[in-house]
Amino acid sequence: MSYLRSEMLYDDGDYYKWSARADHDNPYYIRGTDWSELNRTEGYEVLYFINHLGNKRWTNPSLATYRKIEKMIRLDVPSNIRTHKKIEDWITANWSNV
Repeated sequence: MSYLRSEMLYDDGDYYKWSARADHDNPYYIRGTDWSELNRTEGYEVLYFINHLGNKRWTNPSLATYRKIEKMIRLDVPSNIRTHKKIEDWITANWSNV
């Protein structure tokens, strides 16, 4: 199962950005390296990250699992944690506490 844009909790048109702007952002670049920063307001980056993490850490992740990952990225992961690897590690370490 993959997490779909239509299932995202915060895709209300205000939080996530889904198109490239003049900041030279590429909406088709979705595979960040472990040490690249995750832009938490780029919908396509967050959606790819959620699917990647869900499928890497859980066997057959459920919709509830994907939504918990999204919620943790949005509300719980400290703002000073920015790289894919560190966000993944934080979510994994704090999964039971949130």
